[in-house]
Amino acid sequence: MNYLKLTFIVFGLLLWGCNQTNSHKQAATNEKRVDTTDNSISQDEKETNEDLKDYEIDSIKAVIALFKEKDIDRISNKISYPLYRQYPIPRIKDKEELKKRFSEVFDQILIDKIVNSKISQWSEVGWRGIMLNNGDLWMANSDGVITTVNYQSDFEKVLRTNLIAKDKENLHVSLKTFQSPIYKIKTNKYLIRIDELTDYKYRYASWKIDEKETSKPDIVLNNGQWEHQGSGGNHVITFVNGIYIYKVYRNIISEDNSPDITLEIEKNGEIILTADGTLIIK
Repeated sequence: MNYLKLTFIVFGLLLWGCNQTNSHKQAATNEKRVDTTDNSISQDEKETNEDLKDYEIDSIKAVIALFKEKDIDRISNKISYPLYRQYPIPRIKDKEELKKRFSEVFDQILIDKIVNSKISQWSEVGWRGIMLNNGDLWMANSDGVITTVNYQSDFEKVLRTNLIAKDKENLHVSLKTFQSPIYKIKTNKYLIRIDELTDYKYRYASWKIDEKETSKPDIVLNNGQWEHQGSGGNHVITFVNGIYIYKVYRNIISEDNSPDITLEIEKNGEIILTADGTLIIK
């Protein structure tokens, strides 16, 4: 009987010891999992922050704070002017005009996007600056000044639709059908407009400089092809007219004295005309 009691006691001690050992192993495993998770989060934050310098993160946080306070006066000081809007919406020329049109550009949806953004949603794109999300807003990476707002509010969408309709009213009947106006250009001899038709095809129409768009254009070329040149936004739209090739270069990133537009005409592969152009932006 005593032997049987002793056997049960020994068996109980062994079972308790095994449970304790398993408990310690499980606790150690759980701690290891927690440590691994913590390290993973820290590494993610590190990778995110490595893309941006400390002063750039400070600039982002400062802009977020301004929009959180909705401090329009101080925000207007952080804009690079003129602030271009999608053509044919007029650009915003200066600080005072920005104050008047603030809600047209920065509606509550965009403000919320900025205010609720995380640092991981901002990324540096080389010399082009720092963008929010996929380019809703761009800042200069040197001083945090807002250089571009690609986001378009519902107000601006309606405004642009109305402006395009009004633009069509002042065009010759042969040009009234298009999807979107791209450029209106003046050279020393010509008035030129380029419109997007459908399927990313473009149309070129030109008049002598003293003629109006209500008159029949001297030249109309269709099936223009858009070609990007680098990552800075520069591009060329090319139109073929038999042995002639018309090239319209948009010089966004260029030297200070470069024209907005360069028109180049080739005949049988030889350049026969080069002219500087100025964008007509109301």
